[in-house]
Amino acid sequence: MTNIENMDGSECQYNYNMKYILVTGGVISGIGKGIIASSLGTILKSCKLNVTAIKIDPYINIDAGTFSPYEHGEVYVLDDGSEVDLDLGNYERFLDVTLHKDNNITTGKVYQNVINKERKGLYLGKTVQVVPHITDEIQEWVKRVANIPVSDTRQVPDICVIELGGTIGDIEGMPFIEAFRQFQFRIQPENFCLVHVSLVPQPKSVGESKTKPTQSSVRELRSLGLAPDIIICRSGMPIDATTKEKISNFCNVSSKQIISIYDVNSIYKVPLLMKMEGIMELFNYKLKLNTLKCAAETDFMREWKILTCNIENLKEEVSIALVGKYTKLEDSYASVIKALQHAALHAGYKLKLHFINAEHLEKDMLDGDPEVQKLFHKAWKKINNSNGVVVPGGFGKRGIEGKIVVCEYCRKNKIPFLGICLGLQVAVIEFARNVVGLKNADSAEFKDTKEDFCHIITDMPEHNTGIMGGTMRLGKRKTFFLKEKRAYSVLYHLYKRKDVIEERHRHRFEVNKEYVEKIEREGMCFVATDESNERMEILELGYSESIRSEIEHLNSEIKTKIPLESEYQEMVKRLENLQLKKHPYFVATQFHPEYLSRPLKPSPPFSGLILAAKKKLDLSY
Repeated sequence: MTNIENMDGSECQYNYNMKYILVTGGVISGIGKGIIASSLGTILKSCKLNVTAIKIDPYINIDAGTFSPYEHGEVYVLDDGSEVDLDLGNYERFLDVTLHKDNNITTGKVYQNVINKERKGLYLGKTVQVVPHITDEIQEWVKRVANIPVSDTRQVPDICVIELGGTIGDIEGMPFIEAFRQFQFRIQPENFCLVHVSLVPQPKSVGESKTKPTQSSVRELRSLGLAPDIIICRSGMPIDATTKEKISNFCNVSSKQIISIYDVNSIYKVPLLMKMEGIMELFNYKLKLNTLKCAAETDFMREWKILTCNIENLKEEVSIALVGKYTKLEDSYASVIKALQHAALHAGYKLKLHFINAEHLEKDMLDGDPEVQKLFHKAWKKINNSNGVVVPGGFGKRGIEGKIVVCEYCRKNKIPFLGICLGLQVAVIEFARNVVGLKNADSAEFKDTKEDFCHIITDMPEHNTGIMGGTMRLGKRKTFFLKEKRAYSVLYHLYKRKDVIEERHRHRFEVNKEYVEKIEREGMCFVATDESNERMEILELGYSESIRSEIEHLNSEIKTKIPLESEYQEMVKRLENLQLKKHPYFVATQFHPEYLSRPLKPSPPFSGLILAAKKKLDLSY
């Protein structure tokens, strides 16, 4: 090993024996390359190897920050504040690692780097071209990022799993395909393995697996100078030996190099499927890993097996309503869904998730035609049939009144509620309007600042520069529980009484501190802030000032009484009645706790929601 310099000027060690696994896809997009790549990393990690991952997105955007969720799914945020593709969330969840901005490569980033170098005269007057300058930049980027530690041990990775987005044949991906065609010859043959993921349709009308799409995909891949070492066949049902043999004959690979990954009821079963299909033996052979005892059962894989076994044995359901703006595409809330699944599984429940369009909850829907009114009643029926409600993050005015009204409904009817980012902001607006009495309370995001309204939610000038990409309050930041409020805070106890926690943020607006005292007087408590004590990070619905005073008075009086006295009994009963007025779970966070949720380590706010939804949350502290 030797030292190399990162883009930020820091040094890290360079592993000359780094193993690279490139994952490509064919036939259709959305075939599951992200889960396949994550599962490969999981299996390798179970063999006590240090694994890192890189996602290549061939689009020209610098990052995913300005995408609509309908365009590309959710925007995932890393510790360093980078807004990246949602597949990096899969990598972090499966591998339990912390990735960085350079682990997501886009065409825009690559061209930006090359153009900056050209402007500095680093190409010595040469004509800058796709080959060799763009392709060289891609290869150097991969080699450099592959050597950056991503685990808690800070050890240099042994293996880098690289997922190439899109499908083979897309014009956008051609520079990357050419870069890896060259790359395979620049490193030792035993250091490079190509895994190609292809669709094997199984039409019911025919009753057999069709291999033509896979044959065509592999043929195109070979025509571009890359030959697959392993072909992973995605299908609805397992493919048989005859189908594997046919693919083997036409794709120039052994049938042993063909892995069948069929649809399962949980993505966490995919690593186990791969291991059963013998993928580690293939890696041992191709990447010369046979000196490692990869067949050994590690604690990591044992925990993974227990996880999947628990999924199979879940009987009782917990029903959660997710009230959002982008509910037509589940990937828009990928991390929130995963965090709910982790929490439900950990608590021993099967998650039943209702996706509800926030616009359908608005009273204006009743003024529409009968079909529109049906949407209104259907949405509210789902809310009524749910054990708990989540209002996730988002941007823009559309659906805001629906989110506000569901906050009111959960508050009044004591339905467990979790608000995230925008979910916190609408909860504050609702409370300010309907409890504090500020009828014109609203957010600067939805109202023109010239209009006459209460800026309950205001913008952060330093994060609202007029440039959209990467200008929000982003990344992992510290949140401090306020000393005087810790004893009554639900989240303080769920976070195991940590005075300071770290979670990832992505927002441009915040609660206006001028209204905090007025809001808290009526019972909505901000139990945690940032390090400056200026930004409200966590809210919980507690008691109004008058109820808190009476509770304190009763507690003080009870201590002076003898338990057998009738007056003592009356006081205890009165205290119990007052305590029942507290909401079982009405919590909202300005940060996004879903980003740090892991299958084996669920996020505390989500765990609290699930437990409260099933009336299992212990509040006796």
